[in-house]
Amino acid sequence: MAGPRVIRAAGCVLWRRSGSGEGVEIALVHRPKWDDWSHPKGKREKGEGALGAAVREVREETGMDCRPGAMLPTVRYAVGGVPKEVRYWEAEATGGAFRPTDEVDRLVWLPPEEARERLTREEDRELVDALLTTLPPELV
Repeated sequence: MAGPRVIRAAGCVLWRRSGSGEGVEIALVHRPKWDDWSHPKGKREKGEGALGAAVREVREETGMDCRPGAMLPTVRYAVGGVPKEVRYWEAEATGGAFRPTDEVDRLVWLPPEEARERLTREEDRELVDALLTTLPPELV
């Protein structure tokens, strides 16, 4: 007997060193379909591993290349009554340029506290805290 269907997705809490040289900034994307602010993430493609999907989604949604690092907590919630599981990694942006699409129309880089305030979902706010525990103290 098959278990319940689960939507499997992956993403990253994408960060970069602040332009001032003090601390980090976190990338958030705005999705017009849902009118929400979130970390870049998306569904895994058939046969695709979670980390590969996370890096692909970062590139597709933000235009950024990244260097993934520590695994962050997995977020679970329901979408239309169907369970969804999103695996996350912290990832440093290494270059690229954002171009708006129908799926993601805005990208902002914010200090952690401002990112927490802007994020729509509470689970995404908790990922900001998880990210900060993985970074070297001199960056936080």
